[in-house]
Amino acid sequence: MNSKKLIFTLYCFLILVPFYANAGETKYKTENVIVLIMDGPRYTETWGDSTHQYIPHMANDMAQHGIIYSGFRNNGPTYTNAGHTAICTGVYQRIDNMGKELPKNPSMFQYWLKATGKPQNAAYVIASKDKLEILTNCKDRDWRDQYRPSSNCGVNGNGTGYRLDSETCTNTLRILKEEKPNLVLVNFRQPDSWGHGGNWEKYLITMKETDAYIYKVFQFLLADEHYKDKTTIFVTNDHGRHLDGHKDGFISHGDNCEGCRKINCFAYGPDFKKGVVTDLPREQIDIPVTIGELLGFKIENSDGQVMKELFIDC
Repeated sequence: MNSKKLIFTLYCFLILVPFYANAGETKYKTENVIVLIMDGPRYTETWGDSTHQYIPHMANDMAQHGIIYSGFRNNGPTYTNAGHTAICTGVYQRIDNMGKELPKNPSMFQYWLKATGKPQNAAYVIASKDKLEILTNCKDRDWRDQYRPSSNCGVNGNGTGYRLDSETCTNTLRILKEEKPNLVLVNFRQPDSWGHGGNWEKYLITMKETDAYIYKVFQFLLADEHYKDKTTIFVTNDHGRHLDGHKDGFISHGDNCEGCRKINCFAYGPDFKKGVVTDLPREQIDIPVTIGELLGFKIENSDGQVMKELFIDC
């Protein structure tokens, strides 16, 4: 190797080594992010109900630890696979809702796994709905089948059927204890399922049950040595439901009505403010972009914005 080639090689080494050494490193305390999704409740039965009777743990035991958004929205297609895709990719997409189509864009899991070089099970998609296993992959030919997170969805993966939220809660706690993943999304399905079933009482009961599952995971994360003081948590919904008097009311969703668009968002973390309620307009695609800010990666092709108002130093 001549001297010019040697100098060029050394130059590249000195430039690239710091880049790879710092991939995934940030100035923040957050090392883990967990996104918990209650599938399909209306805002009128959750934060929009002043009694908070169906989300007692989120309202009374969690809210004071973080920030509540009263102006949070799904500004894309308002159904399950589309809402979850937006939360994971930072891009709104009209996508098949039966689990037969992958998201067009890579997910936050893929970006993060590539940036850090961590093993597959450092990131996880855990869902009561089997079809949400699509969130582990994408159509983009530069990303498809690469940097995929682990999954625990439905009975045994896409196409095997839904399971109870109680089982999803048990599996989530087991995976957190045993495998200690850093980046996780969890879907609890039952409020949506009972809404579609037209059973108002079950819709309300399972909302309260899901609130308890979410709080159980929240308590674990605050106490476990691996996650304590190093974990950011988002609690949100994939979509809402039609308001009373619009179409078939709480039974369905999927259009542009306020009931379908307006949803919950609660954020907690060591880098975030506490005990704040804000009406600042935010939306689903802002979540993965904010997670990227916390964990040191960038979501490409997203119109989402970092939720700067969350951070203590802002």
